[in-house]
Amino acid sequence: MVSDSENKIKTISILVPTPSPVPYTYALRADQKAGLGSIVQVPLGPRQVSGLVVEDLPDAKPVDPAKLREVTQVFDCPPVTGDMLRFIDWVAKYTLSAPGMVARMVLRSPTAFDPEPPTKGIIATGTQPERLTDARKRVMEQIAEEPQMAWTRSGLAHATGVTTSVIDGLSKQGVFSEIEIPARPVVAKPDISFGKPELMGDQRDVAEGLAATVSEEKFSVTLLEGVTGSGKTEVYFEAIAAAVAQGKQVLVLLPEIALTQAFLERFHDRFGAEPAPWHSDLAPRMRERIWRQVTEGQIQVVAGARSALFLPFQNLGLIIVDEEHDAAYKQEDRVFYNARDMAVVRAHLGGYPVVLASATPSVETRHNAEEGRYKYERLDKRYADAALPTLKAIDMRKSPPQRGGFLSPALIEAMQETLDRGEQSLLFLNRRGYAPLTLCRACGHRFACGNCSAWLVEHRFRKQLVCHHCGHHEHVPESCPECGTFDHLVACGPGIERIAEETLSHFPDARIIVLSSDMMGGVKRLRLEMDAIAKGEADIVIGTQLVAKGHNFPNMTLVGVVDSDLGLANGDPRAAERTFQLLSQVTGRAGRTGKKSVGLLQTFQPEHPVMQAIVSGDLDTFYEKQIDERERGKMPPFGRLASLIISAATRMEAEQHGRALRGAAPQAKDVMVLGPAEAPIAMVRGRHRFRILVHGDPRTNVQAYLREMIGKAPRPRGSVKVQIDVDPQSFL
Repeated sequence: MVSDSENKIKTISILVPTPSPVPYTYALRADQKAGLGSIVQVPLGPRQVSGLVVEDLPDAKPVDPAKLREVTQVFDCPPVTGDMLRFIDWVAKYTLSAPGMVARMVLRSPTAFDPEPPTKGIIATGTQPERLTDARKRVMEQIAEEPQMAWTRSGLAHATGVTTSVIDGLSKQGVFSEIEIPARPVVAKPDISFGKPELMGDQRDVAEGLAATVSEEKFSVTLLEGVTGSGKTEVYFEAIAAAVAQGKQVLVLLPEIALTQAFLERFHDRFGAEPAPWHSDLAPRMRERIWRQVTEGQIQVVAGARSALFLPFQNLGLIIVDEEHDAAYKQEDRVFYNARDMAVVRAHLGGYPVVLASATPSVETRHNAEEGRYKYERLDKRYADAALPTLKAIDMRKSPPQRGGFLSPALIEAMQETLDRGEQSLLFLNRRGYAPLTLCRACGHRFACGNCSAWLVEHRFRKQLVCHHCGHHEHVPESCPECGTFDHLVACGPGIERIAEETLSHFPDARIIVLSSDMMGGVKRLRLEMDAIAKGEADIVIGTQLVAKGHNFPNMTLVGVVDSDLGLANGDPRAAERTFQLLSQVTGRAGRTGKKSVGLLQTFQPEHPVMQAIVSGDLDTFYEKQIDERERGKMPPFGRLASLIISAATRMEAEQHGRALRGAAPQAKDVMVLGPAEAPIAMVRGRHRFRILVHGDPRTNVQAYLREMIGKAPRPRGSVKVQIDVDPQSFL
């Protein structure tokens, strides 16, 4: 903040939601007060936008007072804390993003910047009414139970079974006086003694260790690794209890919205109250209330998706990252960041612990734990000594399905036996829709998206062909649009809808539920069906990766993976790791309550190291091989990666700018630049895409390298856009 003593003008630096690399300078009127972290409203061109007051840049050039625009409003809102301001700056520098675009993720609820208005209410004065009717008598009896309790007119009327006119009549006689009732908290305070579990053995020891780590009130990272069903959630609940006991706020990150409801219920069973949820499916008004109450410190525990990491907590003392390996923690839009990694950074800047929990941790996290950079806690047994499922590979070369089918005889037989016992089966295929490709048998025409380099996926339930990249959809035609032939369109390959159709043909009387993120009814329907499965109201469940994470189905004893090889051959350096994690998670849905259970993996390559590791249960050997391969290839964590994604309306524009960027790459012996190469998905939403990959050793400052490279290259012109992805997770 700078003051011009001659003109009596105070200026402040404000981050606004623009791609500008520096904050903008505004004038602060004498009647306005704003300090670091204050949230303000300022003019930006013809618009009014929200901004964040930050420190002045040391080398900022003075601004002509005549050109300064005034701050419109300083919101009545607690300022963003110093460690949060440092976090915004750190994320911007690490991801090479504009700091204002990072601040935008903090300021996503502008209507919450002013205090919640109080509700008009009434409270008893002690005065008795002149005349006592039956209705008035019921009201007086109700308020006699708690004379100091504040009511709304409608609330008291509803509680006593009278009309609001009865309440108004009593108010006129002085029985009630008007008051203002403060806004109610979104959730109740958690009670750490409410449902305290009796943890046994390793669970108790690990829980006590995590609680002790929290009580130290200093930065640390702990990997909590445990087999599926080992009670990791119950264990880290004790770390949450320790933080709540200290009056601290807690953030629990979850990778999927679908997991949130189940987590809220488990949390309620332990603490007698739910945490505040935070995800994109919340109603806008609820998001605003939660944002406000988090920043005021009223809410102690938040459970949410990756965006919850940017909530402006006042007193954050613990972060839990559940399913820390999950790729859903990576945001690949505007600001590219990995919420797991940024959670570690936020905890470091704030000086408090972070717990990374997973049954199948990422190779990077596991390596950090083994090297002693992270604390390492393991739970190798299921809760209450429940047995892990017996896992077997079905060699599809020796046990092929019937012609036109995708389920092997061995899997069908196991499903029948499970049905006969009155138990549940899960069929897993990580492919939405009915079939990934539709073609014409007469002319060979394949249905492709006009905006993307992708085939249209048939969704037979919706009678549509859909692009899973841009959302384009069209009706399934009766004839081929290329040759006009009728009845020659054929679906190629399976999606879960096709597996459901095949399953129904084998088990016509079975109760079948299909679970997928794009099913009609959205998250609400998904929650209802999850509840139905848990209550035993389904015999066979068919689902995508939604069912692989965190759900507890007590009567599920068979898991069949329809295509275990699906993720292994996509050119992704992490393909083996991700397939291993996904299949381990999905087979872990079986036998969680102690019943004998089986996981069957249909595969054409049972000798593959991933299949061998899953079937044998030898996770340690798998991780050792993965770490050895990464080290030999100098891949993370033994090297640094960064991607540049160049897109444009025409292929020529994208390729030319990619070549210009490559030509501007500085010479460095520890850095290799690959590309530009056309992206595997060469067009998305009508934009042609090229990629450049920068590969350096672990000590390479890839941010400085990219900054110099982009600075030397010509600025993007026309329709060209360049996106920067430091530590990429996707190479498509």
